[in-house]
Amino acid sequence: MSGPLTDAQRVVVTGLGATTPVGGDVPSTWAALLAGQSGVKLLTEDWVETLPVHIAAPAAVDPSEQLARVEVKRNDRSGQFALVAAREAWADAAITDMDGDRLGVVIGTGIGGVLTLLANYDSLLEKGPRRVHPLAIPMLMPNSAAAHVALDLGARAGVHTPVSACASGAEAMSFAVDMIRSGRADVVVAGGTEAAIHQLNMAAFANMQALSTRNDEPERASRPYDKGRDGFVLGEGAGVVVLESAAHAKARGAKVYAEIASSGITSDAHHIAAPDPVGRGAARAMQMALDGAGIDASDIVHVNAHATSTPAGDVAEAQAMATVLGAGSTACVSATKSMTGHLLGAAGAIETIATVLALHERTAPPTVNLEDPDDDVHIDVVRGEPRKLPDGPIAALNNSFGFGGHNVALVVKSVEQ
Repeated sequence: MSGPLTDAQRVVVTGLGATTPVGGDVPSTWAALLAGQSGVKLLTEDWVETLPVHIAAPAAVDPSEQLARVEVKRNDRSGQFALVAAREAWADAAITDMDGDRLGVVIGTGIGGVLTLLANYDSLLEKGPRRVHPLAIPMLMPNSAAAHVALDLGARAGVHTPVSACASGAEAMSFAVDMIRSGRADVVVAGGTEAAIHQLNMAAFANMQALSTRNDEPERASRPYDKGRDGFVLGEGAGVVVLESAAHAKARGAKVYAEIASSGITSDAHHIAAPDPVGRGAARAMQMALDGAGIDASDIVHVNAHATSTPAGDVAEAQAMATVLGAGSTACVSATKSMTGHLLGAAGAIETIATVLALHERTAPPTVNLEDPDDDVHIDVVRGEPRKLPDGPIAALNNSFGFGGHNVALVVKSVEQ
């Protein structure tokens, strides 16, 4: 958009919700990230022994402990996570009087209700067609989580589900910002969800050589930028934020965490799974986001990197960051997947929350397991302890990339209240 944004066009974050491998809500997740705690565990299911990978990052709190029994039965696990996170975000935003016609929902996912699909296919083969769940289709469809959140909140301005692999959660944020700026909605509940820890999914990722096989040291398996990295760790959970126009937030006296200032979205057209080797598409997305926010690279003090712990992906992103931010950049980089594992379509949403809190709390979380940095990584990675961020107006980048060549970069700005 050209010219300064009005308060009706500026988009601020007023509510946060999450359920992750390191915490069942935002406070516990954030505390764990600052403490450098890993959520990666050795799986105990019988089928694990048939696979080369025995580790994953399951949710710290099972959604069955947070939802009514009927909600668990009527939702795929990915939908359950989305409901838990959305309800926390909505309660945090403290919106008490909302016109549903002005409320939207955008919840992204990479794979959708795959657990429901696989479970019902097993039932079909083993017990016959009459044992297929009558709600199997509404549970497995990728937009199920977004639809159930909209039903829960009475959102009627539009319900959308970006499906762009591991960039889905971040793309949901961009879509939500566009909804508000276009005037379609005053408030949008946006995020990402994923539940894909299953024998088939893990076998497929393992056969691609995408997963870490560090089975003997689960907590040390996800090691972004380290020479010893050998793949990502599959995680599950959801992250959701409440976004609203600054005008709407001011009118109701809402607390504001930060501003989603802009986004940059590009595609690589390089390979279905591998990133562009030098991160050209990623760099274009970051530069586009900076230009959209009307800021210079020197204004960025922090980056929450995509950094999955794969040999090719980490270097490509690091090169893209170095290109965009420049040799003299003082931006510090956090790779929170070192603790949460990779939550696929939920990753960008959870990492948006981490970026928002880093600015709001003026603290960047550490990257764990980085012991021997890759020689081709020339960025300032936060290691060991959290790092204090500067006072005054500051900005950060959140990067998310996905299979298919999807690149999404978000600029988040601090807000003085």
